[in-house]
Amino acid sequence: MDSPINQNQIQKGIILNAYPDSLGGSISYLTELLGEKNFRGVFQSLYLLPTLFHSDLDRGFSIIDYDLNESFVTKEDLGQLKSLGIGLKLDIVLNHLSVGAPEFRDLMKHGDHSPYIDFFIDWNRFWEGHGALNAHGVVIPKPEYKDKLFTRKPGLPILQVPFPDHSFRPYWNTFYQKISLAETFIEDCRLKLKLDQEQSRALFKIIESELIQGNNPSQAIESLGYNVTEVAPLIRGHLHLLGQMDLNAESDSVWKYYQDTLNKLSDYGGQIIRLDAFAYLHKAVGESNFFNVPETWHYLNRLQKMARDLSLEVLPEIHAQYGKHLHNQVSTEGFPIYDFFLPGLIIHTIENRDKAPLIKWAKEILEKGFRLINMLGCHDGIPLLDLDGDPEDPENGQGLLSTKQIEELIEKIVARGGRIKNLFGPDGEKIAYYQVNATYFSALGEDADKMLLARALQLFMPGTPQIWYLDLFGGTNDYLAADSDQGNHKEINRTNLTHDQIQERINSSLVQKQLELIRLRGHHPAFNGQLELIEADDNSIEFLWTMAEDWTRLCVDLEQKSFAVTHS
Repeated sequence: MDSPINQNQIQKGIILNAYPDSLGGSISYLTELLGEKNFRGVFQSLYLLPTLFHSDLDRGFSIIDYDLNESFVTKEDLGQLKSLGIGLKLDIVLNHLSVGAPEFRDLMKHGDHSPYIDFFIDWNRFWEGHGALNAHGVVIPKPEYKDKLFTRKPGLPILQVPFPDHSFRPYWNTFYQKISLAETFIEDCRLKLKLDQEQSRALFKIIESELIQGNNPSQAIESLGYNVTEVAPLIRGHLHLLGQMDLNAESDSVWKYYQDTLNKLSDYGGQIIRLDAFAYLHKAVGESNFFNVPETWHYLNRLQKMARDLSLEVLPEIHAQYGKHLHNQVSTEGFPIYDFFLPGLIIHTIENRDKAPLIKWAKEILEKGFRLINMLGCHDGIPLLDLDGDPEDPENGQGLLSTKQIEELIEKIVARGGRIKNLFGPDGEKIAYYQVNATYFSALGEDADKMLLARALQLFMPGTPQIWYLDLFGGTNDYLAADSDQGNHKEINRTNLTHDQIQERINSSLVQKQLELIRLRGHHPAFNGQLELIEADDNSIEFLWTMAEDWTRLCVDLEQKSFAVTHS
């Protein structure tokens, strides 16, 4: 039996995680649902994903501005949530803004005369003197720098931006982008450049291809015998961009923007602020540009001070292999952490009747006093890279699961309909699996008993529980959304539930038993006390929470995939 250790929690209550339109199509219906007898008092906080702001890509994470998107949410809606005693967890996306943001649109319109010329990162200027300009107008960093870059997609993380002086300049673009040239460009070329249809279409294809590849199209235009100063304005007039442009954290104006944003989030009723993509924010020549230290700590501490002045709790969001121990570093610096290890650990525990990795992680949480938010499913996917060891330090950087165990887990979830997302290096080579996209219910074989067991394990683990709305309602993989031209793999687990679907499922055993467990976790005083982990035999786990005379116990039988909950 382990010695009980007092576990400090993030005192914001159990968190429901959803988009504003996830349940019944509107925040007003979601609010109404939270006030009904089935849900009243179950959740104390709501993590509203950032489609409540103006955005244009990645279902909210490509922010245009942080004003309320009133097609989804109004201030009156937020007031209703407050009257129910529901606090808010909200996002600030630190690393990037949409190409549709006013700041980026101003840069494209006014170029070097824009007040936002240093708000984003000019790739060539950043690498000036540390690489060579290639034939496509892009500085290629020296090999010793390029090889260290941590990127999220094949190729260099850039997007070519057309400037009003007819130049094209590569800007840092770590995450998503979509580039297209409207076919109206063909007719415009025919009329203004006096080209025939075949010549216009050929020019169209070459320019679009160059831009999609991240190349400056000027050389290709000139090689075909055309004048860039005549063609560039036509490109600007017909170019459609979607993308998330990296912010320049060396700019004072960016930090003013962060302060203004935190003020807004506080006014909306925010209590916990999730720092999305913070690890990519600091960039320096010769670094991986992912979690550069010590500069990343300087940024986090600066943000934390800004947030504390507004009585906000900041929650850094980072994915990295367990063996790198970044979670430990974040906690040591005084921040709460996301438990990205738990989703995969629980599936492994249930499917393989192997409790050792889960117990190891629970003990580490208790011994080190981590403050954390845990989860099963979420808007992103089931993180599995996080469970691995550090490939650069196999002796001291062992994972919670072996690479072989992780690969077996991936195979099982994919066999049940999941989709794989990988990470790539700057030369396009795959460097790691990252996550599997699936609903948690489908990842467990759409077995209601397994889903209830997974929920019980989550709720009895240390940490503040966060509940993905689809998990609660037994959501299954949405293949149509995941495989559509407009979607991506993540859409497999982002299905909006209609009013009728909610009413049909709300009285099911799966939903009602989860609500009963969540209500117990949120209100029983024992969970504010100490946790003991008791291991009677290889196939059982017992979690015992106690505070003074209050207690609550979870007994798990992994052989039978069953559990029992008792409490004072």
